[in-house]
Amino acid sequence: MGRRQSDSELGRFALLALFLMGAIFCCMVYLFLSIVSNPNSITVDSVSELGENGREVALGSEEEDEEDGECCGGIEHLELWGDAVRWGSQFKVNSSEECCVACKAMCGDQGGPCLCDSWVFCGNRVACGLRFGECWLKKQKDTLEPDRKDSGDLVMWTSGFIFGERELFPDCAPHSVAYILEMLQVPHYAGCHFYRAEDRGSFWDSLGNHVENAPFGPPFALIQGTLEAHGIIFKNIPTEVSHAVRRGSVAWIDSGPEFFISLANHFEWKKVYTVFGSVLPEDMEIAEKIAQLPSKQEVWSSINVSVLERPVDLWVRRIKSNS
Repeated sequence: MGRRQSDSELGRFALLALFLMGAIFCCMVYLFLSIVSNPNSITVDSVSELGENGREVALGSEEEDEEDGECCGGIEHLELWGDAVRWGSQFKVNSSEECCVACKAMCGDQGGPCLCDSWVFCGNRVACGLRFGECWLKKQKDTLEPDRKDSGDLVMWTSGFIFGERELFPDCAPHSVAYILEMLQVPHYAGCHFYRAEDRGSFWDSLGNHVENAPFGPPFALIQGTLEAHGIIFKNIPTEVSHAVRRGSVAWIDSGPEFFISLANHFEWKKVYTVFGSVLPEDMEIAEKIAQLPSKQEVWSSINVSVLERPVDLWVRRIKSNS
């Protein structure tokens, strides 16, 4: 599903303010990250998936969904500052993944505050010299506005974020989440909006489970939009860890800035999308309401889609964080 060119004026809907998508994304981060949730697993037998450049590709195989594994990634050539909770000069590991895992281990299992919310690792043997292997575990004063010391090709460090809550996935999609955090600093979001909305129809139940022997669309049970505000230069997000698309998943289409929020479990899409966030279960009703707004039918690359008659504006804003 590619970006749709829109001639109409962006509609104004109060719903947007509710979106919060865990990273607190925009009412998704915030709707897009506010509309974030934890999905259920299921088995499917065939379906259509959002393909490169917006094309939908038919798939047809019966296979049980595999559980998404844990991931622990960071951003190369980035050095985060912050108060050290464990000094790297006294703590060395073999990889950035091990450094990330050590930071994660300092987050409470019962939803308590994370004693470590960021990490910095020196993994270039030549550039790091005697500092090779240093793993600095840190605590930011503001998790959503981390203290960055330096970035660029000459920086020898790799850094990553850890969030106690799971609405944004910085460990699996660090570049995606870094972009969302940058958006939090932008004063306006003209251009960010939802423009496509398709409900679950009779193909998926209220929990997002596919109905046996039913088609996989259209409609495709999703709302689609763009997260590129006017005046902001968007850089394509590199491919990151791909997880199964579940009800509530927030994912990029190709390398962004087009994205979608899934209203159903789409295991047939074979983990081809970078899922960087999830809508809070209590906010999925908002996404469902957007899918019910007046729409018109269009054909994109021979696929029938439902386009909103009036696009829904989208803002990215902070919400209270427990981490």
